[in-house]
Amino acid sequence: MKNPSINENMPALYGTLPRHWGWLLGLGIVSTLLGLVGLGMTVWLTLAGVLMFGILLALGGVLQLFDAIKCAGWKSTLAHGGIALIYLIAGLVMIFDPIGGAMALTLVLGIALLAAGALRLVIAFQHRGESGWQWSAVGGALSIVLGALVLLQWPVSGFWVIGLVIAVELLINGWVAIFLALAARRIQRSDVAS
Repeated sequence: MKNPSINENMPALYGTLPRHWGWLLGLGIVSTLLGLVGLGMTVWLTLAGVLMFGILLALGGVLQLFDAIKCAGWKSTLAHGGIALIYLIAGLVMIFDPIGGAMALTLVLGIALLAAGALRLVIAFQHRGESGWQWSAVGGALSIVLGALVLLQWPVSGFWVIGLVIAVELLINGWVAIFLALAARRIQRSDVAS
């Protein structure tokens, strides 16, 4: 037997998705395939990701520099322009040296994972005895292990870590889209059957 409160909320939850579930399924399949291809070419995906990040940083720096010049006389014009130059220089470095940019970003990522993991462990032990504190401890330990793995293989990990993260994200996006599309299809079929 179906829960009536869930059936009443279906239009609000899914909107017109049940009628167009095929598009979402197609998107999920394409995203999953791109993720699988990406797993086989993590070095190229890393370089492409760093290059795109560099382009976005440089563009943001140019726009912010333009804004700083346009807003001359403002008390924080110099600081605003300084931030713009940092963005612009960092972006240009990534554009002209994507391998160095990938290694630098991977180093920062490894350190960030270690720091976040350590802080999660602190939080877990501060809440020791409360319900669920173990999950924070497990999450913290996993972050530390992941950060250590990235750093122990650095600078070689700089060639593949970013690409791996992008490929895994594409896979997760694809799987979620496929499962949502299949749920929407079930709703559409149950509406037709009713």
